[in-house]
Amino acid sequence: MSAPARLPSERVELPGGEFAMGSDHHYPEEAPVHRVRVGPFAIDRDQVTNARYAEFVEATSYVTVAERPLDPADYPGAPPENLVPGSLVFTPTPGPVDLRHLSQWWTWTPGACWRAPEGPGSSVD
Repeated sequence: MSAPARLPSERVELPGGEFAMGSDHHYPEEAPVHRVRVGPFAIDRDQVTNARYAEFVEATSYVTVAERPLDPADYPGAPPENLVPGSLVFTPTPGPVDLRHLSQWWTWTPGACWRAPEGPGSSVD
């Protein structure tokens, strides 16, 4: 990645480098610890607010994955109601649940996206 010639003052340029990724002491899918190289990148100095993200979307016409239509050819046999833009939405549980079944706390919600994080009728405002 090549960094832009001039970064806005609210961004920080980082040189990249190597780090140890993973864990040999927690979840099996995190093992083994291995070296990963990350190229140089720039990051905002502060958190990106919803208002700033909205400015970015307006300026660039960016469409998030949750907002993009799905091509039925990519999902043969999928019911049409499952091929609408949306996102998983966290659903609190009444108590402990079997952690092997994420559908107990994540619900596919058509229309959920950054502007409507809980689906139609919700808002980031």
